[in-house]
Formats: sequence, C-alpha cells, structure tokens
Amino acid sequence: MKTLTPDPPYEKPNPDNRYMAMTGNCNDMPTLFVDTHAPLDAPMDAAGYRIRAVTEVLENLSMRGSIECESFILSDFALLLAIPLRNGCDVLDVVRRRLRRMATE
Repeated sequence: MKTLTPDPPYEKPNPDNRYMAMTGNCNDMPTLFVDTHAPLDAPMDAAGYRIRAVTEVLENLSMRGSIECESFILSDFALLLAIPLRNGCDVLDVVRRRLRRMATE
C-alpha cells in the first residue's frame, strides 16, 4: 500500500515573488493570485472585465423603481459585488506598481 505524505508546511507568500495573493482571499492561506509579470494588457483586461461587470449590475439596479427584500439578501448581494470589485482593484494595483517601476528605470 502506498504511503501518503502530508502537505509541506504552509509558508506565507513573499511579496517579492512573481505571484501576489489577492486581498479578497477568505482566510490566511491564499489560493487566488495575480501574476505580477504578465504583459500589462492582460491584467488591465482582467481588471476592466471585473469592474465593468459590477458596474453593469449596479447600473441595472439603479434604474429600477424600488427593490424590496430582506436586509440579509442585500448584504449577500453587496458581498457578491464586492468580490470581483476587490479583485479588479488588486489587479489594477499590480499594474500601478509595474508602471511606477517602469517610470523609474
């Protein structure tokens, strides 16, 4: 019978690494990362896609007369929109850092 070995001990990611953990991870062990070395158009497209999706939903809601629902539903809905918005902001932060680094070179 094959012997199973446990996962290696978890180490927090080094901020100088190629992959930056998203701030929207749900616990201290991140699983979602941004490739900080990707061509700049790729993270810009990813961030724009997420931010536009949230914007379109919010614009659609703002055009409705009234929305009646329980407060916990609104809270869940706000979280649902906050996740891609936070992801988009994280990716834009990577782009900002790269552009600043390029300006000083």
